[in-house]
Amino acid sequence: MRTTTRVAVIGGGVVGCSVLYHLTKLGWSDVMLIERSELTSGSTWHAAGGFHTLNGDTNMAALQGYTIRLYKELEEITGMSCGLHHVGGITLADNQDRFDMLLAERAKHRFMGLETEIVGPEEIARIAPITNLDGIIGALYDPLDGHLDPSGTTHAYAKAARMGGATIQTHCMVRETNQRADGTWDIVTDKGTIHAEHVVNAGGLWAREVGAMAGVYFPLHPMEHQYIVTDDISEIYERGEEHPHVMDPAGESYLRQEGRGLCIGFYEQTCRPWAVDGTPWSFGHELLPDDFDKIEHSIEFAYKRFPVLATAGVKSVIHGPFTFAPDGNPLVGPVPGLRNYWSACGVMAGFSQGGGVGLTLAQWMIEGEPERDVFALDVARFGNWISPGYTLPKVTENYQKRFSVAYPNEELPAARPNRTTPMYDIFSDLGAVWGQQFGLEVANYFAQADEPTFETPSFRRSDAFGATGREVRGVREGVGINELQNFGKYRVTGPRARDWLDYIMAGRVPPPGRVSLCPMLSPRGRLIGDFTISCLSESEFQLTASYGSQAYHYRWFQQHQQDGVTIENISDTRTGFQIAGPRSREVLAACTRTDIGEMRFLDVRRVTVGMTDCIVQRLSYTGDLGYEMYCDPMAQRQLWNTLWQAGQPHGIIPFGMRAMMSLRLDRFFGSWLSEFSPDYTAAETGLDRFVSFRKNADFIGRAAAEAERTGGTTRKLAAFEVEAEDADVHGYEPIWLDGEVQGYCTSGGYSHHAGKSVALGFLPTGRMIDGLAVKIEILGQMRPATLITTPLFDPDGARLRG
Repeated sequence: MRTTTRVAVIGGGVVGCSVLYHLTKLGWSDVMLIERSELTSGSTWHAAGGFHTLNGDTNMAALQGYTIRLYKELEEITGMSCGLHHVGGITLADNQDRFDMLLAERAKHRFMGLETEIVGPEEIARIAPITNLDGIIGALYDPLDGHLDPSGTTHAYAKAARMGGATIQTHCMVRETNQRADGTWDIVTDKGTIHAEHVVNAGGLWAREVGAMAGVYFPLHPMEHQYIVTDDISEIYERGEEHPHVMDPAGESYLRQEGRGLCIGFYEQTCRPWAVDGTPWSFGHELLPDDFDKIEHSIEFAYKRFPVLATAGVKSVIHGPFTFAPDGNPLVGPVPGLRNYWSACGVMAGFSQGGGVGLTLAQWMIEGEPERDVFALDVARFGNWISPGYTLPKVTENYQKRFSVAYPNEELPAARPNRTTPMYDIFSDLGAVWGQQFGLEVANYFAQADEPTFETPSFRRSDAFGATGREVRGVREGVGINELQNFGKYRVTGPRARDWLDYIMAGRVPPPGRVSLCPMLSPRGRLIGDFTISCLSESEFQLTASYGSQAYHYRWFQQHQQDGVTIENISDTRTGFQIAGPRSREVLAACTRTDIGEMRFLDVRRVTVGMTDCIVQRLSYTGDLGYEMYCDPMAQRQLWNTLWQAGQPHGIIPFGMRAMMSLRLDRFFGSWLSEFSPDYTAAETGLDRFVSFRKNADFIGRAAAEAERTGGTTRKLAAFEVEAEDADVHGYEPIWLDGEVQGYCTSGGYSHHAGKSVALGFLPTGRMIDGLAVKIEILGQMRPATLITTPLFDPDGARLRG
């Protein structure tokens, strides 16, 4: 057995073999896979083998599309068969909400180049004649759907990797993973110790156990899953062509042809977690005992939807475990807090996503960053607050909702509330209707009088529309207050703090007492952060950005740590409030002896507000006159009492995130992971105006940004006024121009201040003309829209800066 390697991949399922192959494909041949048993042991061997492109996240859908297209390439490279069956598939809709979701997905697919289509009952009957169409409104047809041979495909990945120079060691049990001082790893196995520069955890069912060897908790949990293969069915084998896949979300089932019969699997509500206290090392090629009781209701529904099942005998039952993360997406990328330790686990749809996961991780390891925004699968999307007690109910919920309608405004209830601030009970008493971000309870809006205390999920304007409008008016006409906990916050100190910030950030680092808005770039010039930098002194700075991306951002800071600078994640140890609106200055002035009138826009000061020492800075994401006040969490309730009492003569109101996201549209302010993400550059989004090309620092991404500055961009972000009815843009709706799709939306909503529907999105640079007429496809309807360049509120910035 080899004792040294550049990369050691632990786990020989389809994902581990895909990672191994893609590392060789991108140029690293000194790579090794270690498997405790045979390849495919675990959940790969008993998978149903289906694949599809449908995914609510466009980047995930693109990775799934890559995976599916890769199989023919694998067959050509290796001469092995993956057992491909490209039969196409339909996803049924039995109510308007589900049909709306399919319409939204089809719209996304237009600009992605995926050839899906919406079909009606007559076409469904032709495509999938065994389907009972009672109650069916329509379906989404995807010609790429199909299935394959799980074992053959995994071994094709393995052979292609070997052809590229990789080594595969089976029947080799990993006992320990120990890191050396230089960041490399000793992997202790029952056959000896392997020294590796990098470790990849592709442990599948055992990913938790493999992670624990390195002192890391991976938020994963196995779930029992069952599918049935029937005896021969004449309506199937006499068709003359293979029956396509049918996904029936109402019945929580998926169905495809298997030989002369059918294979049908279920995501039942009475689901069961497996191996709650850890996956046994002795488990491998076994199955779980048949359990028809838990799928009894699902089978009964399936007999009604597919009547041929009622008389078909059962040939075999496959009942085995596979792993989920709390949100159902994979966990991929560099593990925060560890050097050279990578994750490739939690891939519950391995034959839809495994190729994309392998490509993504290989790009990350070899090239320094993936080619697209992969935050939806980044292992850093969960923080160190997550625990097995949180993971279990969230994984169970995700399994149960596998085929549920995914609404853009839906707040899922499992494991809530989890993390709360000192304001939770006070805000609840004021009518807070809660959402969550990164495990934290965040007020979406405050229900008053007869306003709904629960926001009904919808693709259209929700029943929180009125409450949101009331809060927007309260801010624009008077003063509103909301919490600042849901910002990621970092304290940067030391004699080289400014130098380090000039290197890590692309924008201007402000002088003492001032604030700057600053993009952070990857080496390729992609946006990886949208920050506010507050200079408290030459050796102390506060950075603020997205709360939900704090583990992602802090990992980047740690990876680029330098001597003479200390970076602390203070997201949960510094909190506070913002007040915004034309009367906000009067409210703050009544609470302090500091002359607030002297504070200019983008000033920052240490101010005592009532009895609370605060960092106060003059800016607001609402686009209005406003102030942000940061304090110790222990003093937050006292600060609230001070501001709330001072605000009473001015009609102060609390406002939540629904209002905030409406207010920001008035000024065309972008949002992180919508307008600003690693899919885009600073020049494409307009953030290049904050890039400091004149500063004497070789900041990360400078060369790429300067090249783009010289060469220009092919697309630009723009704002649109939309002639909407009862549904606004949420994101990824196609923009039609000259009869074809030439752009897409990044986000949108309703401006309650202006009384207009607003969208933000990309169009070709040469078409960015004020007043340009386009159409935006919203839930299957072509809505007229106009490109606008003048903000809907405070267009000259007089109130913001005055």
